[in-house]
This record gives sequence, C-alpha cells and structure tokens, in this order.
Amino acid sequence: MSKIKIVTDSTAYLTKEFIQQYNIDVVPLSVTFEGAVSDEGFPGEFDSFFDRLSKSKDFPTTSQPSIGKFVDVFKQALNDGYEVIAIVISSKLSGTFNSASVAAGMINTNNISVIDSLTSVSNLKALIEKALFLSEKGLSRAEIVQQIEEQKKRGGIRLTVATLDYLKKGGRLSSTEAFLGSLLNIKPIIGLIDGKLEPVDKVRGKKKAIEKMIEEIPSNAKSIYISHVGAYNEAVEYETIIKQRYPDAITGIYELGPVIGCHLGAEAIGICYMY
Repeated sequence: MSKIKIVTDSTAYLTKEFIQQYNIDVVPLSVTFEGAVSDEGFPGEFDSFFDRLSKSKDFPTTSQPSIGKFVDVFKQALNDGYEVIAIVISSKLSGTFNSASVAAGMINTNNISVIDSLTSVSNLKALIEKALFLSEKGLSRAEIVQQIEEQKKRGGIRLTVATLDYLKKGGRLSSTEAFLGSLLNIKPIIGLIDGKLEPVDKVRGKKKAIEKMIEEIPSNAKSIYISHVGAYNEAVEYETIIKQRYPDAITGIYELGPVIGCHLGAEAIGICYMY
C-alpha cells in the first residue's frame, strides 16, 4: 500500500493540531498589508490582523504561493517515500493551482496529483478530510483522486457580511451600491458558483440573509460547516439551528483568515456544505 501525503494551502484554515495529527503539508498564501508581506498563518492567529484591518486605511493584497515553495514540499514528500495529492483553492480564486501544477511538472515523477478543488475554506477542508479517510482505508492515489474529483461537484458555499465596506474596497461593489445597501440594510448573499464567487441574492438584514442561506442547504447534506470572521458566538447560534434541522449532518465552526476574510470584513458568516 502506497503512503499518501496530502498537501494543501492555507485557505483550508486547518488548525496546527489537525495538520500535525494527519501529517499534512500546508503551503501558505501571503498577505501584503501596511507595507509588510507575511504568510497567512493558522486559526487562532488571525485576531490581531483583523483588528488592524478595522482601523487601517490600507487594503490588503494577497498572493499565491511561489512555485518554489511547492517544489520544496513535493520533493521532501517524495524523498520521504510518499506519493502526493495536493488539493488547493479554486483556480478561479487564486493562482495557487497553477503554482502547484507547474511545480509538479518540474519534478521528474508520476507520483504527484494536483487537484483544483473549485472551492475553498471549509469545503476545501471537507475534501481533505475525505482524502484522509480514503487513504486510511487503503485506496490508491488514483482512486482517491477520482473520488475527490467527484465529491468536489457535490457542495456549495454561501457567504454574507456585516458591512459592505470590504466588498467595496475589494471592487466587488461600487460606491453607489455600497452606499444604498448600507442605507437600506441590504446584505448580499454570495455563492461559490463553478469555482467563482458570484452574488446570488440580496436580503434585508444579516440575520435574514443567514436564515435564507440555511434554508437552502440540501436536505441530504453530509457535512455543514460554518466559517466566520470573528463571529464565533453568532456561529454557535446558527450551528444549533443547523443541528436541529439537519441532525444527520456533521457540523463544525471554523475561522476564516486574512486571505479570504479581508474581502468580507469582521463578523462575516459562511455556510459550507457537502452532500
């Protein structure tokens, strides 16, 4: 049976404990903010960034990992006797998939598979969890890749925000749209559609937006994860509702980091499901 090494990027927002437990390699995206460049980091380390963001006139930019970082990680895994499966953020959200693919092509081996997840955050984590489960069952790299390619088609993400400021700063809303939306307390519901973030609805009030997001979760959902930016207590309330409505689904609450969270702002909430 082949040893499988799972590689991913920082937007899966895996905890250090999870990474250590399952021997995962994480290649971080980077954030440029207030003149400094830093790797994204891990859950539990994000509060200071969002505190600075809330007070700053600067708006962060984010960058994919370099090809060289993936080359180093892949070579080390191969030298340690592993075959590699890299599952990374949607290619329509980041150039990370391209970096990983080019890196794999630079290494003279057939033992690396790179998967464009067409998703991110907690649904990327869900795909990693499935890959780990299949690896523990003894499936081959090719068999795992085939199942992950199928599973990634069976999921959805919906997000909403507490403030429209960051969608405006990131260019997803015009100043006029942001002004009118704030005036009328209109909250957008943003969906991950075919790997891209797209506006799917507008609702008056954040609470109603989240209620609508929950209502639209498929009845056969196997996992329902809540992602948030500094809104843990609110996420707990919604997880309780989700557990009541979807008692057979696995649930969890996870932090969003700077790469994704800077476009949404504090108190943003996301619902990520797989079926």
